[in-house]
Amino acid sequence: MTATPDSSTATLGVLTDGTAPQAWARGLTKVYGSGETAVTALDGIDVDFASGRFTAIMGPSGSGKSTLMHCMAGLDRVTSGRAVVDGHEIGRMNQRNLTKLRRTHLGFIFQSFNLIPTLTAEENITLPLDIARRPVDRAWFDEVVETVGLRDRLRHRPDELSGGQQQRVACARALVSKPAVIFADEPTGNLDSHSATEVLSFLRRSVEQLGQTVVMVTHDPRAASYAHRVLFLADGRLAADLREPTHDAILAQLAELTPARGEAGRRALPGTGDELLDAAAEVPAR
Repeated sequence: MTATPDSSTATLGVLTDGTAPQAWARGLTKVYGSGETAVTALDGIDVDFASGRFTAIMGPSGSGKSTLMHCMAGLDRVTSGRAVVDGHEIGRMNQRNLTKLRRTHLGFIFQSFNLIPTLTAEENITLPLDIARRPVDRAWFDEVVETVGLRDRLRHRPDELSGGQQQRVACARALVSKPAVIFADEPTGNLDSHSATEVLSFLRRSVEQLGQTVVMVTHDPRAASYAHRVLFLADGRLAADLREPTHDAILAQLAELTPARGEAGRRALPGTGDELLDAAAEVPAR
């Protein structure tokens, strides 16, 4: 499948069903450095992230996938173009307002769990609300905890939890403030296959049962197969857009985007996308 303009978009920031996407970008460009040393990480990307959908972003090292997420989440400043999340234009916000937006409208899940070791699971989950001095909606808290399956682990500290349980705490922490979008950066990168399945299944349930919007960066085709949609980036541009993906369809798309090479050449060229195919061969499908 080759790249085509997003057919779900009729006009800027409006989908064909008349609804506004939860987040969108137009002409999004990010350049690091200047002059001869300038590197274009994003090269005029147009994209929409629909509300209540799970989107995965894939691409080889240096393709711009993490930069796209960081720019959309206000973790990195765009060079030009527009990035809008929940009606807020990221590029026009000062640092104070960006911090407030990230605290109140966005949720984050990272490869490292980023839990506070001296706090219990419950205290880690409610930490964003405590920092923002916002009350905890106990009914919503209970629903999130039930969804992630942590009811009997709330009084445990991180060192008393498995890796999968710690990441589920991080997922619950991202959800508890009812964010407009959850951005997940390689959320299963430090997990074994069983724990990864737990976390990915939860992210899918959070979308289908709780109406959450999730945008996940991953190098793992198996992880991406849990999403409703997979975007493929290459050289800072949108290279393909795959809807309702399967593991096999993702592998086929990766193969299409990767130039054919001999086996020795493939092993010798990390960071080109080939390592994604090699790794995927060892990962069971969803």
